[in-house]
Amino acid sequence: MKLPDLYFRIRENGALVFRVDAENRQGRLELDPLAFANVRNGEIRVQGARELSEAERARIEAWITARQAVLAAREAEDVGACVEAINATAHWAQTKASDGEIEAVASDLLMAMHDLRGVLVRRQAEAQGED
Repeated sequence: MKLPDLYFRIRENGALVFRVDAENRQGRLELDPLAFANVRNGEIRVQGARELSEAERARIEAWITARQAVLAAREAEDVGACVEAINATAHWAQTKASDGEIEAVASDLLMAMHDLRGVLVRRQAEAQGED
């Protein structure tokens, strides 16, 4: 099995990047901390006094681009799932929920929907103002 040159330990806003070393004297696989890759702003911060080769920098930049695409796709899926959840919740409230169940969730749901509606209306108005 061919090991990668770099390993990315995913974190909330990017990844810690390690150089993979399998050819050391002990014959053990070692992960040498190399850099931190930030997917929000594309920044690559090298750890300590280490230096990145051009190939490593290019590989990290490619990872950042690919990771940003994955996160964008997940975000779009989450919005679609939210629409489905709202529809399922409406059906549940109309057909299955008891008065007590409605009482338990109504305030939270109404506040969340009011907030979402306000954001959507404002964003649509801003977009129409730009046209």
